[in-house]
Amino acid sequence: MVKRRADAPPLFFEAEAAGLAWLAMAERDGGARVVRVAGVGPGRIELERVDEARPTAEVARAFGAALARTHAAGAAAFGAAPDGWDGPIFIGRRPLPIAHETSWGRFYARDRVRPYLDIAVAAGTVTSGQLPAVERALERIDAGDFDDDEPPARIHGDLWNGNVLWPPRGAVLIDPAAHGGHRETDIAMLELFGVPFFEEIVAGYQEERPLRDGWRARIPLHQLHPLAVHAAGHGPSYGVALAEAARATVDLP
Repeated sequence: MVKRRADAPPLFFEAEAAGLAWLAMAERDGGARVVRVAGVGPGRIELERVDEARPTAEVARAFGAALARTHAAGAAAFGAAPDGWDGPIFIGRRPLPIAHETSWGRFYARDRVRPYLDIAVAAGTVTSGQLPAVERALERIDAGDFDDDEPPARIHGDLWNGNVLWPPRGAVLIDPAAHGGHRETDIAMLELFGVPFFEEIVAGYQEERPLRDGWRARIPLHQLHPLAVHAAGHGPSYGVALAEAARATVDLP
């Protein structure tokens, strides 16, 4: 399968290939399978074809355990690009800031929510009535209220339902925005867009590497990033959802 984009910014598909290669390094330790890259160059990437089947609870549970192993492979810092890659990274068609932070909250507020919030405000998809709740949430996040002892995880970074394919022998990941992040962010994005068998995925993950207590209440916190990205380019309904997730974040203990 060949993807082409005539207006792709420099190194757009090369960044995708680098992210896939970095995630694939975890496969040797039982990590999640990623799509194979057959070739890449300016404006194009050639990937293996993945023939899908109907997912099952058993396959989803195995994927959850494999995802936990991918996360455990780690990253150099919060916001770090894939090892060995010194070019840009992207989420969808938008640039994704690179950082080398030790504080997850500082990184997440500044580099994963703020850039897209500013675009959404300028576009009018986040209103003046919604903005204060998001700002309050960012204040708490930036202050480190939700920092913990979790090391930077090797995350997919754009793990919505459409980026998980289900061939007969197990899940395959595509289209990453791979970077060093918090593992709960991938889990939250799976929940946001309704991946099949979400609870089975979580069960498999928990068996392999349990999440910290309270992870489910923190889902809105970790959904602020994808909601801000979507508010920046996909209409005012995402501004509403972003403000709701921000209010839930402010209310977290």
